[in-house]
Amino acid sequence: MIPDDHPLQKLFLELVGRHYAEEIGIRDSEVVGYVAHLLADFCDAEQLFKIHDAAGQPLTDVGSLLMESNPIFGPAPSFDRERQVRKHIGDYTLFFTGMFPESLNRVRLRHDRLESMVDWIKAGKESYYVVSKFDCFEYTKVAPLFGRLSNNFEQCVYGLNCVKNELQEMQHPIMRRDSELVM
Repeated sequence: MIPDDHPLQKLFLELVGRHYAEEIGIRDSEVVGYVAHLLADFCDAEQLFKIHDAAGQPLTDVGSLLMESNPIFGPAPSFDRERQVRKHIGDYTLFFTGMFPESLNRVRLRHDRLESMVDWIKAGKESYYVVSKFDCFEYTKVAPLFGRLSNNFEQCVYGLNCVKNELQEMQHPIMRRDSELVM
């Protein structure tokens, strides 16, 4: 876990905050902070693939994660496990659709995976909605945040895509300067 005072956390908070405010009009500090923290967390591949099946294997596709989250017909042993997996599905789909949308086409081409049949935006939005309905006990305070993430899922994806584009420009400053000179 990257500490809150780490420069990477500060960079993501600044970029997400600016792009969410300017590009999509979201000035919700909780949403901005959550998404910025998500970017920092997912710098660690272990966090990205932290949900494992009963055999201990990491679940890397959304279809399998959806099956894992089912406490009635699936292997989830409790509603807490359902919430944990659904939160991860929301995070995972937000991250990939915002930061790596081009990778989704490759997933759709792999017919051997359940994931090729899943609508990532719908799965992420629905998963955050399910998490928002866990509004009792220790989840009472954070439930509304997940409701807002669900309601604004598509805008959050677009805002993350803007963040991705700026990060790419930061990696290639000569190209950016060259294009500014041409204009």
